[in-house]
Amino acid sequence: MRVEHWSNAVDQAVCAAHNIAHPRTRGSNVRRTGGSSFRLPHAASLLDLGTGGGEFLSGLGQLPPRTAATEGYPPNLSLARRRLEPLGIEVAAAGGDGVLPFADGSFALVVNRHESYDPSEIRRVLTSDGLFITQQVGGQNLDEVNQALGVPPLSPRDWDLARASAALAEAGLTVTWSQEAQVRTTFHDVGALVLFLRIVSWQVPDFDVDRYARRLRALHEEMKRGKPLTAQAHRFVLVATPQNRLARTSQ
Repeated sequence: MRVEHWSNAVDQAVCAAHNIAHPRTRGSNVRRTGGSSFRLPHAASLLDLGTGGGEFLSGLGQLPPRTAATEGYPPNLSLARRRLEPLGIEVAAAGGDGVLPFADGSFALVVNRHESYDPSEIRRVLTSDGLFITQQVGGQNLDEVNQALGVPPLSPRDWDLARASAALAEAGLTVTWSQEAQVRTTFHDVGALVLFLRIVSWQVPDFDVDRYARRLRALHEEMKRGKPLTAQAHRFVLVATPQNRLARTSQ
């Protein structure tokens, strides 16, 4: 999206944001399917946390005999139920307390992309030999965007691979594989930035074009002079398993 005039850039971005059916889809350099799809044929049960509109789950092909999902955003919950329940997938509403509405040891595989979670609940619903796979947005994500708009960075700032791994260990899970990355992200015009912030609403929670018009206009002028806004996207991904599983396999 390259436009010359400030008003055109904003108008195009706002219209595009309204046309996106899944407002909580969050892009990343680490593909979600890379960690979970190859395990699906061997998993007897699967739970997808924060399934959004169910696009990812419905596109996986053959699913385990028991597959379930959670979603906390009401518009997406309705979409997910319409898409997934005809496939025999249970879709449960997720509350803000992190408690999962499933019995202990219900799932052999739990996947999570950019969704908050309670480590103790993950351990509770996993089978004794289960796997938990998650990709998360780190606390230092796109600091440069927030700085350019004059707002505080994401909170908590220390949400990273080390902190997530420690919390899982405390809950009885051991991280068996992990990766963390800072990925260069470039916004070449203000329309792209506005579109991004309208979709990724947690980056600048009170974002509104009128509220940030002065700073957006200044960025627009900089970009017209060939100076794009460059930021670092913070991501990490990990695989964890119950500690008792590792103890048995080591014996």
